[in-house]
Amino acid sequence: MRLVLALAACVGLGSTGIAADAPMFRGDAAHTGVYEGTGATRLGGVAWTFHANGGFIGSPAVVGDTVYAGSIDGFLYAVNRATGALKWKFETKGRVVSSPAVANGIVYFGSYDGTFYAVNAATGALKWKFDTAGERRFAAKHLHGSEPAAETMPDPWDCYLSSPVVADGTVYFGSGDGNVYARDAANGVKRWTFKTGDVVHASPAVAGGTLYIGSWDTYLYALDAKTGDKKWAFKTGDDEKIHNQTGLQSSPAVADGMVFFGARDSHIYALDAASGAKVWAFATSGSWVIASPAVRNGHVYAGTSDTGLMFDLDAKTGKALSAADLKGWPLFSSPALSGDMLYVGSMRGEMQAIDMSGRTGGWKFTTAAAKGAAAYAKPDGGLDWGKLFPTSFYDDAVTGYVKLLDLGAILASPVVADGVVYVGATDGNLYAVNVKAAK
Repeated sequence: MRLVLALAACVGLGSTGIAADAPMFRGDAAHTGVYEGTGATRLGGVAWTFHANGGFIGSPAVVGDTVYAGSIDGFLYAVNRATGALKWKFETKGRVVSSPAVANGIVYFGSYDGTFYAVNAATGALKWKFDTAGERRFAAKHLHGSEPAAETMPDPWDCYLSSPVVADGTVYFGSGDGNVYARDAANGVKRWTFKTGDVVHASPAVAGGTLYIGSWDTYLYALDAKTGDKKWAFKTGDDEKIHNQTGLQSSPAVADGMVFFGARDSHIYALDAASGAKVWAFATSGSWVIASPAVRNGHVYAGTSDTGLMFDLDAKTGKALSAADLKGWPLFSSPALSGDMLYVGSMRGEMQAIDMSGRTGGWKFTTAAAKGAAAYAKPDGGLDWGKLFPTSFYDDAVTGYVKLLDLGAILASPVVADGVVYVGATDGNLYAVNVKAAK
């Protein structure tokens, strides 16, 4: 993968007083995607850029004076929140594409080497580790209609690992071995294990004593957070022919007694959190919903993959209130809400800031490698899929996916803290972007 150095201009972070933290994926255990702040309608410049030897696919965690993020080069990095200078790095034997969680001075994360790690947040020293039965991607025959039809193929779009959540002294996470694990956060001792029917790369949310998590077996599960006992399971759509419209990569968000999540069956769902009964399902016209929704004040914000639409839905009814068109560049990044602003990344290598008060465009930040996107764009700026995926042969699908990553794609979800948006990209850069309220 081509790696390009960062933008040249650097702007200071301003105040050194650090208050707001974002200690885990989506900001909190309920995964609402809501961050403190008033939002900002204009870009304030790049504060700093940290460059690794591989792309960032998972999202960062921000705690105290440190930003933590994993890279496909196999390292978890800890960098200074004010300057972007490296504090320490911890090496694994596989890609680190889960988003870390930080609690009580420990950083938790998984790696494609099949091991789940807990390291000292200040020094990077190993506290404990747990070996799962092994990582793998979702795989199926004739996947997405690719040839040869009789061959079992791993899904290149299965790009994340399950990101841990920490609640009440327990760390929870899923694995490619099909299990959901609960371990004592302090020492890694087993609390419980729950077996699903396939790969679990969605991330768990915890609220009201219940853990919610999806699996590639098409089910969203509600488990007792203390015992791991199943409370209910909700089945989404399936696609037994080419396995395109099947499985859950989206992580649930829990708010107001409901669970909101997307699925690869091209729907956004709302379920009753207590019973699992379907409240509504919003169809996205054949487009996967990989990103995790953000939920606030009766609104659900969720993006679609290949159609590149960011929907604002009524949380009670599922009615579409608006849809921002990001020109058909896939949205895997989950939206972050701060004040009136919504921040989301796209595979074009852009982070869009949308003013949700007027549902208008605010500004966009472009990664260092994104200039190459023009070679794959239509005249209207949208993605020309045929240029990336010229045939149905599986190898061409993998090559096209890698070309997208070469564009500095933002698959990670933005994190907002104290007027700064932190986001990683596949160009190997972790960016700290200053945002300022309009005068």
